[in-house]
Amino acid sequence: MATIDRFFKALNDKGGSDLHILASQPPKMRIHGRLEPFDMPPLSNAEATKLLFEILDERKKTHFQKNWDLDFAYEVPNLARFRCNYLMQQHGIGAVFRIIPTKIMTIEDLNVPPVLRKFCHLTNGLVLVTGPTGSGKSTTLAAMIDEINRATSRHIVTIEDPIEFVHDNKSSVLTQREIGNDTNSFSAALRACAREDPDVILVGEMRDLETIGLAISSAEMGQLVFGTLHTNNAAKTIDRVIDVFPEEQQEQIRTMLAVSLAGVCSQLLLRRTDGKGRCAVNEILIGSPALSNIIREGNIHKIPSYIEANRGEGMQLMDDSIMEKLKEGIVSPNEAYMKAIDKKRFEHLYKKS
Repeated sequence: MATIDRFFKALNDKGGSDLHILASQPPKMRIHGRLEPFDMPPLSNAEATKLLFEILDERKKTHFQKNWDLDFAYEVPNLARFRCNYLMQQHGIGAVFRIIPTKIMTIEDLNVPPVLRKFCHLTNGLVLVTGPTGSGKSTTLAAMIDEINRATSRHIVTIEDPIEFVHDNKSSVLTQREIGNDTNSFSAALRACAREDPDVILVGEMRDLETIGLAISSAEMGQLVFGTLHTNNAAKTIDRVIDVFPEEQQEQIRTMLAVSLAGVCSQLLLRRTDGKGRCAVNEILIGSPALSNIIREGNIHKIPSYIEANRGEGMQLMDDSIMEKLKEGIVSPNEAYMKAIDKKRFEHLYKKS
């Protein structure tokens, strides 16, 4: 058992999400959004290096010593998997670990809008799950992939950096590929995917122009493609996708996106008032001929009104989702205000400390 495993066990036992280990500081864990230190003295650079290098093989050590950054997944048997990021910082080595529960939660378990199940049963199109780092995008996507895996018979290809949730084959066949171990890049894996008879493709991170372009093209060619972006509402998501491309390509991409976009689920996590962790709030956008026209004509500013007008179809704005949690007493007025997009709607409820 590696020495660091006891920190992972403590993180799991306390219901935390992240473990931070940095030279010159005591280890800290994030619990319900807040960082809390372990009751121990700061680690020297030598102590932190010994602790972190214990779980690296020679290949990973060489990569880190050459590049000063490293991403990989680590599993503690019978506990959980962890997404690991090693880095160098002002005082020496550091690392951040994100816990990945062994059990994949269902759409019902997560209490996210049930309309997400409809996205899982589409045959083609681009579905984007978005939100800032730590907003639960990976957990929501894992639940959606599990729904497809359980309810349909398809070939699902995931491209991840690193592989987070490990899926067993159920009714579908899953091919999970990890950047660095199984393929060189997201774009290389997406290009190869065309020859792998996929029905569903999960792109763990749409981080560059080439990857985004290939994902849109794959959706146009008849696959159901899931991807992620670090945006917190539907309109910003569409703007981000288009703005990645040079100005001379944007009209073409706008047309391609108008045809291929099947939906957007933006997600945030808010602290619960009862202290029992955090709850998800979501903005939902569903594709339609009307949405295609809005995107094609560049009228992205009309998307909030479009969502409002189609609430009966399962669409909702982020601020409406936040307001619903506030009225139910699940989140505090201050938490609602801090996460709201239109602050003016919530500022009369905000209480200055």
